[in-house]
This record gives sequence, structure tokens and C-alpha cells, in this order.
Amino acid sequence: MMLNFYPGPSKIYPEVRSYLTAAYDEGFLGTPHRGEQFVQLSRATVGLLKRKINIPEDYYIFFTSSATECWEILIQSLTRHKSYHLYNGSFGEKWLQYAQKLRPKSEGLAFDINEPLPVEQLQISSDTELICFTQNETSNGTQVSQTSILNLHNRYRDTLIAVDATSSMAGLNLKFIKADIWFASVQKCFGLPAGLGVLVCSPRAIFRAKQIAERGHYNSLVSMYEKMLNYQTTHTPNVLGIYLLRRVLEDRPFIKTLDQELTDRSQDLYEFFSQFQDMQLLIENEEVRSKTVIALQATERLVDDMKKRALHHNIRLGNGYGPWQRNTFRIANFPAILDEEYEELKRFFLHYYA
Repeated sequence: MMLNFYPGPSKIYPEVRSYLTAAYDEGFLGTPHRGEQFVQLSRATVGLLKRKINIPEDYYIFFTSSATECWEILIQSLTRHKSYHLYNGSFGEKWLQYAQKLRPKSEGLAFDINEPLPVEQLQISSDTELICFTQNETSNGTQVSQTSILNLHNRYRDTLIAVDATSSMAGLNLKFIKADIWFASVQKCFGLPAGLGVLVCSPRAIFRAKQIAERGHYNSLVSMYEKMLNYQTTHTPNVLGIYLLRRVLEDRPFIKTLDQELTDRSQDLYEFFSQFQDMQLLIENEEVRSKTVIALQATERLVDDMKKRALHHNIRLGNGYGPWQRNTFRIANFPAILDEEYEELKRFFLHYYA
């Protein structure tokens, strides 16, 4: 069996196999999305998301196709003029580029991968409607700390803050109350197949959406909100994905437990990988290292050889991404991956360097 350490789509929980059969047997694959069976499923899944991953009770939850779709929803429905993007990697930069296609005046600030979010240096103009950043940058293995998010929240209380939490939601105990919008796709820490996104909005974000009242798209946020009051969607949703999400949330521990497990394991993995001389941790500053995506740097030749040899041993390492594509590889530290699988990974590296 292939051990999958790719940082998304990544390993899915093995129980998904039995969930798929159950979804078929229970009639979910052909159920109408305006019918009572779907409404009950949607309501139960929203309740579990709030309870299991600590989303505030008064926040609203929506189902999308992906985190990338959330970029579009937020720009078209929550801004008239511009957003402001803080980024240190490929996904944060792509979000800015996407925003600029819809709102050409949108601005961005790049910061170094070994630096914290530069909250004190920011000079964001008062006509900015949305501040955007990526909490866990999958491309390079960095994260924005809870302290930085709190400082940003305190400094720009009157501006909506949106957070891409694609590779940390359902793995880390995020403080949702410190931002207005959070979103993720399920193929990372949720341990599910790709094709479903989760969008979380504060009452303040919904109030803003109603003020703008943008209704020109199938995924306009105000229309999504109105439908979700009855636990329905504006379009035919990924019913199977929502069913699998409900089942996995029912069977998984609360987020505090998962956060502690991933934090402990990330420390162990960083310690392990720091022992090899011709391979370095890409992120030198411990404060900004991701707990869920570990990026390792070496020569292009070594990276290529290591990935090929790993595949020969049925181990899939994550490719590098963006500017780090050829000289790094990435290792996911997601809840669905077992401790014994990481022990197998360690044995491979020790053997490789023997």
C-alpha cells in the first residue's frame, strides 16, 4: 500500500470506504437537494463543524466546491473597490492575482518566509474593504501565528478579515472569532476526497454582504446566506462530499485533541529532519513554521533522487511548489496519517542516508 504524505489531496481516512457504501445504501447519492433528507444532512453537518472544530455558534457555514471558489465569492460579494492581501507564498499571491482580475485596485504586500506577518509595518488605506491572508501557506510550510492574527484583528477592527485556512482547518484549533471569514477544502486535514469547500462567515461579514447585495452569480454570498437559512444551497451541491464530512466529523476527536497530536508530531518531525546535513528545513524561524506542512530543501538532484527512491518504497512525498518546486519537497502532517506511517517514513530516510 502506498504511504501518502502529499500535502493535498492527501491520505483519506480508511473509514471513507465504508462511508461510501453507507451513503449508497441510505439513498444519499440520488436524494433531491431540496428534500428533507438533504436538509437534515446539511443541518447535522453544520452542527458538527461548530462543535468539533470550535466554530462560534453565531457564525454561518456554507458549502462550496473548493477554497479557490471561496476566493471568488469573497471578492465579488464583499468588496466594491478593493481588497488587501498579505502573502509569503504561491497561494496567497494567487489569491491577490485572482482579486485583481475582479477588482483591479486590489493591493498586496509580500513578506519573507522567515518573518512573521508584519502587522506593525502595515499601512492599509481606510477604503480597503477586505484584508486577506493565508494562515497556513501550503507551498512553503509557513504559518501565521494566533498572536499575529489577534494583533491584526485589534489593529483593523473596522475592516473585514478573511483567512485561507486550507491546510490547517480541522487540524489546528483556530481562533475563529479573531477573523470574519475562514475557509478550507476538505482534501487536507479533513482527510476526505477533494471536491468540497467549507466557508465560515461572521455575522459582520453577512451584514456586509447584505449591504452590498451582490446577486449576479450562482455563488453570490447573500443568495447563499438566504438559502442556508433553510440548510439548502443555491446550486446542486456535492451531497456525497457533505455526507462524508458528516460521517468523518462524527467519528473524529474534538479539535483540541487533534491540535495537540499534530503539534507534538510536528515538533518530533522537525527534530528528526534537522539531523541530515545535505538537507535543510526550508523555514529557519521556528515561530513561523507550519505544524501541518513540513518543507525540506536540498539540491535539485538530491530532491529528485529522494522522491524516486521513496516511490520505489511505496512512499509518496509532496513535490515542491512555485519558486521552490525543484529544490524542495513537502511532507503533510495531517490527522488521517498514522504515527506508524511516520515511523516508516523515518526508517526510509535513515536507510537513504546510511
